[in-house]
Amino acid sequence: MDTTRDRLVAAGVDIVDESGHLEVGIRAVAARAGVSHGAPRRYFPTLESLLAAIAATGVADLDAVLRPATRRGIGDAAVEYWRFAQRRPGMFALIFRHDLLDGAGADLRATTGPWFHAITAAAGDADRALTCWAAVHGLCVLAATRVPDAVGVVVDEAAVRRVAERLSR
Repeated sequence: MDTTRDRLVAAGVDIVDESGHLEVGIRAVAARAGVSHGAPRRYFPTLESLLAAIAATGVADLDAVLRPATRRGIGDAAVEYWRFAQRRPGMFALIFRHDLLDGAGADLRATTGPWFHAITAAAGDADRALTCWAAVHGLCVLAATRVPDAVGVVVDEAAVRRVAERLSR
């Protein structure tokens, strides 16, 4: 069922995917959803609660590709993480903005926590898993800001896979 709340979240997702989370505002989302500018407040008392609902959609989308990839191996998981970051940079940035999302009503850690546990199981211990995740996430962030281009380093799926597999051993 397509509710007004669902339309608002979908409109916010579209804005994030097109322009990034900084362009999300109550009025912009209402206009995109085709509702009055006051309608979002009935469902989302704050901008942060709206952003949390938008981020929850992004986390679910990432989970849909990451969860099966973690069962195939850490290299596959790293590549799917990379692909999501490349395909949806605005959403990738939003879902890791815990400073914006904490306390906003979405329990995103209920989904993201199992990712880390799966990586830990594949890597053998939490320190290796954390090192691996930090490196892959860092490559995604660096690529988004084009830092590797500036220093003449090629970061692509093959590089992400190599780094993840090397660090998880």
